[in-house]
Amino acid sequence: MNAQTETRTIPGPAGVLELAIDRPAAPRADGGVAVIAHPHPLFGGTLHNKVVQTLARAFVQQGWVSVRFHFRGVGASTGAHDDGVGEVDDLLAVVSACAPVDVPLALAGFSFGGYVAAAGAARLWPARPVQGLVLVAPAASRFAMPALAAELLPRTLVVHGEADDTVPLSAALDWARPLALPVTVIPGGEHFFHGRLPLLKDLVARHLRAL
Repeated sequence: MNAQTETRTIPGPAGVLELAIDRPAAPRADGGVAVIAHPHPLFGGTLHNKVVQTLARAFVQQGWVSVRFHFRGVGASTGAHDDGVGEVDDLLAVVSACAPVDVPLALAGFSFGGYVAAAGAARLWPARPVQGLVLVAPAASRFAMPALAAELLPRTLVVHGEADDTVPLSAALDWARPLALPVTVIPGGEHFFHGRLPLLKDLVARHLRAL
């Protein structure tokens, strides 16, 4: 994301996982680590995706350490794609390695990564509370999105484009409706939020400031 981005690898469930870590100039007083998941690897998703980088910038500017990572089989991460099952394990391995239990944890993801982040939050709760959850165009039409704990819902931001033709807005609403979970809709926005990334960043920053 910038010249100060730290790249490293950690042991993962299927070998090693490649990380990109960005640290804030003005960290939160209580620390705070955000783990951000990228889109579907079989469709070109990487930690360099523009939406993923936008999420990282929003977190860093609000004082969070941002940890992006490559799922198994992407970049320098070893292993093979596991249709979302192993990828949730990848995210949890990154949390374990990078987010000490005594600091606030946030999870975020875009598209397939949104599904993984939500599934990871559901797996962690309540043993490891998640202070913030940001899901951008979560892949609700392609994967079984989890039910989230009632306590996590006020801490969750879901953003979707009105004109998303990869993951229809209706699929996100069908998942969110039984949870009474609001969905923030960007009028005219499509799946990759072309021309609307500054707005997306502002929405995420606003949510983080309220946590």
